[in-house]
Amino acid sequence: QVQLVESGGGLVQAGGSLRLSCAASGRTFSSYAVAWFRQAPGKEREFVAAINRSSGSKNYADSVKGRFTISRDNAKNTVYLQMNSLKPEDTAVYYCAANTYYSGTSSGNYRYWGQGTQVTVSS
Repeated sequence: QVQLVESGGGLVQAGGSLRLSCAASGRTFSSYAVAWFRQAPGKEREFVAAINRSSGSKNYADSVKGRFTISRDNAKNTVYLQMNSLKPEDTAVYYCAANTYYSGTSSGNYRYWGQGTQVTVSS
């Protein structure tokens, strides 16, 4: 089992940047594929980005390609989401999720979840 804790959210102006962190504890973090999802008020949770266990494969939602970068440091048991050129429509609670295998873009495929961190982008 793995426990996930997100951090790094906050309030930023449009065009600004934030870096989210997802820190893991428990079993060997390098054994898990990790994804970021987000959920805005009144909307369904949506896929943002995913990374496999070895960082050899990454996947992004079209809405964040070229602006967000997912990475991981297995030595620190942490996955990052660097968010640049933020837009008001990026405002949401951001969640990291993990599974023992690469699980694609569907939230239902991920077994472990963090509690979320709020990102608010002002115009």
